[in-house]
Amino acid sequence: MMQCKAIDRGGDDGDEVCANCGKHGSDAVKLKSCTACRLVKYCGVDCQKAHRKLHKKACKQRAAELKDEQLYSRGHERPEGDFCPICTLPIPLPMTPVAEANDHMKLAMIQKRVAKKDPDAFYHLGTKYVHGELGLQKDVQRAVKLWTEAAELGSIDALYNLGVLYDSGNGVQEDKVKAVHFWTKAAMQGHVRSRNNLGCNEGEKGNHDRAVRHLLISAKMGDENSVETIKQVFMAGVATKEQYAEALKGYQDAVEGMKSHDRDEAKRHER
Repeated sequence: MMQCKAIDRGGDDGDEVCANCGKHGSDAVKLKSCTACRLVKYCGVDCQKAHRKLHKKACKQRAAELKDEQLYSRGHERPEGDFCPICTLPIPLPMTPVAEANDHMKLAMIQKRVAKKDPDAFYHLGTKYVHGELGLQKDVQRAVKLWTEAAELGSIDALYNLGVLYDSGNGVQEDKVKAVHFWTKAAMQGHVRSRNNLGCNEGEKGNHDRAVRHLLISAKMGDENSVETIKQVFMAGVATKEQYAEALKGYQDAVEGMKSHDRDEAKRHER
């Protein structure tokens, strides 16, 4: 990886110096790292500005690498809300909602929790405005505000759905960059569908290596769509046989980890 060259220090390789003027760090000269890449240090703003042209390429490259390190290293486990509070096992995907009360009661319960600043309540109320449910008039802009509030309070489902809105342009101006921004934040917190969508988005742009890296993560978290997508790109000659085998095994392991005797019994009685 290319790094910016500092001024020759005549063999004092253990000392920290300003990348522009060569001043050594000391009690009198406080060096500060470039906040974007952390590769070099400067004794002041003037030196940082003077060195910017020489440093720009390496800085941009390393900053992108740091961003990717965070993106692909985080969110490999599903969030706490995806686990059953009784058996502690992850809930199978897609997560099936439980039966609810009538519309009037549901809306009253949601609004009560909104008043308590419950992020899930903000998220659910926004969803009702998107579809015009529970007697509410359809209002996507109102939903965006509610989902934004929910996201700020910690709802990763709200982040995912904001991404969906901006990706599709449903009731808002289409903005693919915003969509990726929201999915990225959700994926790094373990949101499976956001991770899958990031993979599909990279694939559509022709970034197949990045796409497969995302899809491998979501496949290993139990997402069947991710496995199928990797299978398709493998058949198209884009993914390797080893990557497809890794995705399939990871998916099967995840599904096996969601199974329990009690769940099997409950399904048997539902039939």
